[in-house]
Amino acid sequence: MGGFECADHQNTFGERVDLYQTSGHEIYLEEDYDHLRQLDIKTVREGIRWSVVETKPYQYDWSEVERLIEISQNKNIQIIWDICHFGYPDDLTPLHPMFARRFSSLCQAFILKYRSLVPEGNLIVTPINEVSFISWLGGDVKGTSPYCVGHGWEVKYALMKAYIEGIEMMKAVDTSVRIMVTEPLISIVSNNQADAFSILSAEEKHFEQFQVHDILSGRICPELGGKPEYLDIIGVNFYYNNQWINETHEFLPWAEVPPHPQYRPLHELLESVFLRYGRPFVISETSHPGEDRAKWIRSITAECLSVLKAGLPLLGCCFYPVVDRPDWDDLSDWHHSGIWDIFDTVTLKRVPDSESVAELKEFKRKLNSILVAN
Repeated sequence: MGGFECADHQNTFGERVDLYQTSGHEIYLEEDYDHLRQLDIKTVREGIRWSVVETKPYQYDWSEVERLIEISQNKNIQIIWDICHFGYPDDLTPLHPMFARRFSSLCQAFILKYRSLVPEGNLIVTPINEVSFISWLGGDVKGTSPYCVGHGWEVKYALMKAYIEGIEMMKAVDTSVRIMVTEPLISIVSNNQADAFSILSAEEKHFEQFQVHDILSGRICPELGGKPEYLDIIGVNFYYNNQWINETHEFLPWAEVPPHPQYRPLHELLESVFLRYGRPFVISETSHPGEDRAKWIRSITAECLSVLKAGLPLLGCCFYPVVDRPDWDDLSDWHHSGIWDIFDTVTLKRVPDSESVAELKEFKRKLNSILVAN
C-alpha cells in the first residue's frame, strides 16, 4: 500500500497547511498513481481535506474528491479514505459544541457522494486519523487547534464523540462501510528496571495508546456509544521514533546490532495488539527520513514476513508518504522520506529514490513467495 500526505490542519504558528497541494499530488495525481502501479501498489490512503470540502457549515465542495474517485476508478486503484487527517474548518475546533454534529454530517454526506458515483464494491474509511497524536498535539503542547495545554483528554474525548457519531451516520446510509482505525503503535519503557514504581509508570503511559480503541469498542466511556463491531480493521502507524524511555523521552535506537535490550521488534508489538483485540490489522503508515529509508523498508519487510509466517491477519503495509513532503511548521524543510523525492519545489517533479524502489520490489518478491507457499 502507499499513502499520500493530506494533512490540512493549522500548524503551530496558526497557519493553514495543505500538503496534498504543497506536495504536488493535486497536479500529478494521475502520474502518481501510474508510478504506484509500476510497483504493483494498487491500494492507497487519501484524505478528503475537511477544511477544503466544507468552507461553510453544511455546504460541501466535492469537486476534488470526485476527481480522486474518477481517476482511481479508471486506474483500478483502491482508496482507503481519511475523512479528517488532522484538519478542521476555520470555524471549528474539537472543543466546539457543534463539532460532533458537523463531523457526522460530513461523514454521511461523503458516503452519499461516494455511493452516487460508485454504487458497489468495498468502501473503507478512517473517520479521524491518529486521535491519540492530534489530541496530544492540540490539547497538550499547543501544536495545532485548539492550542491547549493540559487538555489532551478533553480533546481526545471530543474527537471520539465525533468519531463514533460519524460511524453511526455513515452506517445509517451504507451498512457495508468498513472502518479502519489508524493510531500510532508505540512502546514506552523505563530506564530504571530495578524500581517497580518506574516500571508501572512507564506501563501506564504505554497502555494509554489503546484508549481510542477501547472507547471505539465501548470498553471505556460507554456513554459515547462505542460498539465492538466499530473496532473493525486496526491500522497501526509505526515509525523509527515510536519507542522511547519514559523518564528521559530518549528514543530507542532501531538499527543497532545487537539491538537495544528494551527495543521491541514490530512483529512483537503487532502480536500484542492482536492478542488484545483479535482483529485483522494493517501497518497503515511507515517510513524513515533521509539516507536510512531503504534500510527501514528492508527492516519492515523482515517484520511483515515474520508476522505472516506466524499466521497473523496482516492485511497490508502502507509506505507513507510515497511522495516527499515538507515539514508542517517549516515548509522549506523537505523530509525526503518518500519513495519519490522532490528537489525542485517549483515544478515539484518526482525523482525516484533508486534504493527505496529496489527494496520495495524485493518486498513484493518476498511477499509473493510466502503467498505462493501458502
